[in-house]
Amino acid sequence: MNLDRAIFAFAGVMILISVLLSAFVSIYWLWFTAFIGANLLQSAFSGFCPAAWIFGKFGVKSGCAFQK
Repeated sequence: MNLDRAIFAFAGVMILISVLLSAFVSIYWLWFTAFIGANLLQSAFSGFCPAAWIFGKFGVKSGCAFQK
């Protein structure tokens, strides 16, 4: 699995978890969903993603979207 797919999988899991938490725990968990969306949007324009940096430190091979 390359870095791009790992980031997409991680973001998807985090969004699903936050939506479930907002449905069953508190509606305020939607702020976490908004944070994830904003981070994805800024990484599309800047090319910098904190999660990509962390996954890179764990040795996940770079894809074409997030270059080290």
